[in-house]
Amino acid sequence: MITVTQTITTAEPLKALSGEGVSIWLDDLSRKRITSGNLAELIETRHVVGVTTNPSIFQAAIGSGEGYEEQLADLAARRVTVDEAVRMMTTADVRAAADILRPVYEETGGRDGRVSIEVDPRLAHDALATVAEAKQLSWLVDRPNVMIKIPATKAGLPAITEVIGLGISVNVTLIFSLERYREVMDAYLAGLEKARAKGLDLATIHSVASFFVSRVDSEIDKRLTRVGTDEALALKGRAALANARLAYEAYEEVFGGGRWNALGGARANKQRPLWASTGVKDPSYKDTLYVDELVAPGTVNTMPEGTLNATADHGEIRGDTVSGGYAQARADLDAVEKQGISYDEVVGQLETEGVAKFAVAWDELLDAVTVSLNSKGVDGE
Repeated sequence: MITVTQTITTAEPLKALSGEGVSIWLDDLSRKRITSGNLAELIETRHVVGVTTNPSIFQAAIGSGEGYEEQLADLAARRVTVDEAVRMMTTADVRAAADILRPVYEETGGRDGRVSIEVDPRLAHDALATVAEAKQLSWLVDRPNVMIKIPATKAGLPAITEVIGLGISVNVTLIFSLERYREVMDAYLAGLEKARAKGLDLATIHSVASFFVSRVDSEIDKRLTRVGTDEALALKGRAALANARLAYEAYEEVFGGGRWNALGGARANKQRPLWASTGVKDPSYKDTLYVDELVAPGTVNTMPEGTLNATADHGEIRGDTVSGGYAQARADLDAVEKQGISYDEVVGQLETEGVAKFAVAWDELLDAVTVSLNSKGVDGE
């Protein structure tokens, strides 16, 4: 048990990070975290101002069954389908978390205090179904500070435009490539233009673009290791940061241009870059690498609790570590290409794998809930 004094001391790097204009969001949610007061405590002591979820997070939380027993019994008694049961449980958690974060939402004018929930990952390649699911989730959660997560697949792009055009805030997820990121920003601006044409208040629409970090290093490092030369091995741990820094450069370009200025004049909000997958996968790297080295104003860093605590304990926040590093970032990615590693191939593979992993996690969640419903004497199917 840590004392109040210890909490304040160890949280200083998080305070510094927040002071640099980085919004700290927690990449995790569970019923226990909500009911125990842990989420409220993290908001109070760890500068957490938002929450992100994904199918893997819900699979871990609900799959354990802890905290969901009463709701599962009620759902079983009603003989709901397993899909409905899962949606009732996940939206209940997101609604409760949104209520806890509502004061942050009010204090920041809607910029933070957000909770994200993802569309069914099995719909990642179906634009019409994604839009319908986003509308349904927004209605089910029924909180102004919810964000609907839509994957940045080709089918996801028109869905993003349509959902933003309806006035629903969106967290665009599973972005790996710079080209796709620019397409995501374009989809967001097109959505704002649709919303403006309908007479909607653009100030109420928010969006973040979740640019994945650690998975890029995991894949490229693996390929550099196979190359095995001193030159190749010296590039390990550099591609993900380079990729993210160039994404921020693209963000500055798009949201400093003429098309944005017209929307900004109508009180629209910039679509902030969100650094996702910030837990370090390689134990030889510093566990706060993707926090310390991705500090830039107007960004979000969503962290698993382990990374959050590590940053609180020994993060090194030295000001903006992104702006001005673009030439080196381009040089790093070029050097990787010269080792025979195709950037386009890697990011394409990561997108495909990311969608597939979330679909598998969702199926596993459905299976676990089916077992729970059946154990209560009712067929969840």
